[in-house]
Amino acid sequence: MKYNSDSVRIEIAAPSDAAAILSIYRYYVEKTAVSFEYEVPSLEEFRQRIEKTLEKYPYLVAREGDKILGYAYTGPFKTRAAYDHAVETSIYVSTEAHGRGIGRALYEALGEICLKQHIFSLEACITYPSQDRPRGDEYLTLQSPLFHEHLGFRLVGRFDRCGYKFGRWYDMIWMEKHLGELPEKPDPIIPFPLLKQIL
Repeated sequence: MKYNSDSVRIEIAAPSDAAAILSIYRYYVEKTAVSFEYEVPSLEEFRQRIEKTLEKYPYLVAREGDKILGYAYTGPFKTRAAYDHAVETSIYVSTEAHGRGIGRALYEALGEICLKQHIFSLEACITYPSQDRPRGDEYLTLQSPLFHEHLGFRLVGRFDRCGYKFGRWYDMIWMEKHLGELPEKPDPIIPFPLLKQIL
């Protein structure tokens, strides 16, 4: 499965990509409040996260030549059966690749796969500036919520100062996007490994 955008290919991630993907994620853990993790995961833990995701959901990378510029994946929104047709999304793009449409390409590929899986709702959990710093700070801007809004996500919830990192409090918002009309009776979810065989 490949989606093409100029010289960038959107491909399924492999566990062997863990080091390159982790190098992108490291910046967001160490330098930003975008991720609420305090410590960068070990390479082995990160590899296991990729493998676990791929058991049911897509995990994609944007690759230019041999270099990974960004990645995105989905996972369970909630574990109970009634939530099967909704997923939580995660996306990270290398700082050197911002502004090149990498995030859009990744999300468009995820959306296509989700529809084939009979998943119709994308949910994004996003760190947001607290009311005492409404425009953000040196660790957090409004870039992520504005990016999601541009892609058709809408704000559906906000939690006040529920995250603490870098010695200050941050809000958290949920944004949501429906991938078209919701069917009255959706078909059962197709796990990604089964779908991958026919892509």
